[in-house]
Amino acid sequence: MGKRLNTQYEKRPDIAQIWAWLEDVPDPEIPAVSVVDLGIIRDVVWNKDRLKVTLTPTYSGCPATGVITLDVQTALLKHGLDSVDIINQMTPPWTTDWISHIGREKLKAYGIAPPVGEASCAGMLRLGAADMPDIQCPRCDSLKTELVSQFGSTPCKASYRCKNCLEPFDYFKTY
Repeated sequence: MGKRLNTQYEKRPDIAQIWAWLEDVPDPEIPAVSVVDLGIIRDVVWNKDRLKVTLTPTYSGCPATGVITLDVQTALLKHGLDSVDIINQMTPPWTTDWISHIGREKLKAYGIAPPVGEASCAGMLRLGAADMPDIQCPRCDSLKTELVSQFGSTPCKASYRCKNCLEPFDYFKTY
């Protein structure tokens, strides 16, 4: 008799396919970027017949965390995956360094200036306005911009105005 194959896991999608599906899950607060673009999805692994997706919210009190979890579950269910565990992992904390290059380009195209520089422990200390780096206008690329408010439409953004084209815009804070 021939050797019997274990077909239990043969029909499940591979991890690369699952990552591709998750790239279609938009961030609920900035729908131009996906949860993958933002670096919120930390890991995707099979644990026997269950899929484990680890995500790290942008900050511990992020009001969109529940929506993101539901959207990820819904997207995977749409592709036939109903045995999914979503784990919220708070350490290490999310950082803007995790936003992909494509994600940064999408933010700019959407009218949000992407974070400038790399996050660090020193960068996590809130800097005064005089210490802020030059922020490029996402519309005209001018560096002649000014901070209007440290608080934008969401806690992760600040409000800026371009002195060249005179348009207001959000800046995704570096942290």
